[in-house]
Amino acid sequence: MTPNMIKHNTIYKYLFTVILLISINACKAPGILPLPEIKNIPNEYAITSKVDSANIVNIKWNQFFTDQQLIALIDTALIHNLDVLTTLQEIEIAKNKVKFSNGKFVPTINGGANLAVEKVGRYTSQGAGDASADITPGNTVPELLPSINFGFQASWEADIWGKLKNEKQAAYLRYLSSESGKNLVITNLIAEIASDYYELLAQTNQLEIVRKSIELQNKELEIVKAQKEAGVVTSLAVKQFEAQLYNTQNLEFNILQNIVETENKINLLLGRYPQKITVDTKNILQTTPSIIQAGIPSQLLKNRPDIKQAELELQAANCDIKAARAEFYPSFNIGATLGFSAFKPSYLLRTPESIMYTLASDITGPIVNKSAIKAAFSTANALQIEAMYAYQKSIFNGFVDVSNQLSNLENLTKAHDLKFKEANTLKEAVDVSNDLFKYGKANYLEVMMAQKEALNTQLELIDVKKQKLQALTSIYKALGGGW
Repeated sequence: MTPNMIKHNTIYKYLFTVILLISINACKAPGILPLPEIKNIPNEYAITSKVDSANIVNIKWNQFFTDQQLIALIDTALIHNLDVLTTLQEIEIAKNKVKFSNGKFVPTINGGANLAVEKVGRYTSQGAGDASADITPGNTVPELLPSINFGFQASWEADIWGKLKNEKQAAYLRYLSSESGKNLVITNLIAEIASDYYELLAQTNQLEIVRKSIELQNKELEIVKAQKEAGVVTSLAVKQFEAQLYNTQNLEFNILQNIVETENKINLLLGRYPQKITVDTKNILQTTPSIIQAGIPSQLLKNRPDIKQAELELQAANCDIKAARAEFYPSFNIGATLGFSAFKPSYLLRTPESIMYTLASDITGPIVNKSAIKAAFSTANALQIEAMYAYQKSIFNGFVDVSNQLSNLENLTKAHDLKFKEANTLKEAVDVSNDLFKYGKANYLEVMMAQKEALNTQLELIDVKKQKLQALTSIYKALGGGW
């Protein structure tokens, strides 16, 4: 066996030993921790009497809401709302991360050029060699040697263990998660505008009632003043009627301020400066709510954007941990260069003398001091478990949210029916007290008390109806409707 053969065999043995050490070391990669079990969602909501797959989520928001003024406001918000616009940029960022991950699968190719001057020491192996060599026939190598280079460099990592694939999948899942995040913003936005619109509608109706009451109280005050002149009542009755009028007028200004604040809140959601908002002038008591069909709880998993977003984040975390585990395995890289190199510009494009190229491959992997890789892997493990808990929590929140809103709507419906009867009864009581007062069968205090109670009950009735409409909106949002 020749010395060269012995030398090559020795190199191969060392190379084989290194690869073997890397491979054995990679086999010691820690395992992925098992995820806690996810609790199954119940088959029905406790408040519902029967299980029915029909679900109002399947109704588009512009069909669920029938008020054209409200629909116009929501349309404007979907275009100009700052939270929606911000979310669209987050989606664009996530989309670019997917493109970045895709780029890792293809070779990286760079072009470049450089110009340098080199002087080596005379009493070095290179300097001694240059002094005894000719750079061109009859010309020795100069002390100051220029170097001109230009060409291309390429590198590529072979995705043997699926690290790049899992990074790409994680980026794609987070892009889908950002889409669900946008849907969540839209769902919340629509519900908030609808809720505020019903608030404004209720305030507008309450203002109308208060103004009618002020008009009526002004007339009654004139009657009481006339009765005082006739000696039927005392000045005390006049003063108390005046005080009641002042109290009602003060209520008018409180409602006007509330209207301004509600309008400004809606304008903010619409991404515009304060301005007057037109509402449907029909009485809120005549607004007919949609029929509620809550469907079955398992539909929340695909309909609620927050649950879907948490699920996608969990899947992305699973890809992250697989990519982190791949760091324990050796990586395979291929590199190449191709270009021209010479010491003088006139020689630069002479071929094949000035052509230079390299082709190399390498395998690298951790052997000792893997604390950083282990820490990254442990972090990925913890983040995956954390994402699982977040997913479970989003399911809990969704189920509880729907249950609360269904119960709220049922109780508000009963409360509305009772308040409606109370309002009609007190209205009749006002008529009776006025008749009795005319004939001296009731005193003015009874008349004032009946009027005050009737006014308060009418305002409360509108408030309960508003809460009922807001509860319907909340159920629609809780079930995942709107996006």
